[in-house]
Amino acid sequence: MRALVQRVSKARVTVEGNTVGSVGNGLCVFVGVTHTDTPEIAEKLAKKLLHLRIFEDSNGKMNLSTSDIHSEILVVSQFTLYGDTRKGRRPSWVASAPAEVAEPLVGFLVECLQTEGIHVETGQFRQFMNVELTNEGPATLLIDVD
Repeated sequence: MRALVQRVSKARVTVEGNTVGSVGNGLCVFVGVTHTDTPEIAEKLAKKLLHLRIFEDSNGKMNLSTSDIHSEILVVSQFTLYGDTRKGRRPSWVASAPAEVAEPLVGFLVECLQTEGIHVETGQFRQFMNVELTNEGPATLLIDVD
């Protein structure tokens, strides 16, 4: 699994003009799934997201995690994270898992986060989504879990 993590003061996803998920202070996490991903990998990513020290402490250092400050997380599935642009001008999506594989794994990731008491909202699979966010810092990290 691959995640593009952005620290945000707010983020929301709309589908056809309707808000389907929104959070305040926390993380906006774009999640890509590949063919070899498993529930164990999703659980590993959840733990990484919960304990990633990306929030500033009173000294201005990134020493606090989502678990420490009980922030919110917006999870948005994004198959394009596995787009391969090494050849030509059109990305290849061969490494991206099909929705039938990705949807349950992203759902399991969300469950793992919620089990730890974190407020999680999501986008919608198989829909054209508009994502609006205010990136704080900016702070953006790319996480690969295997």
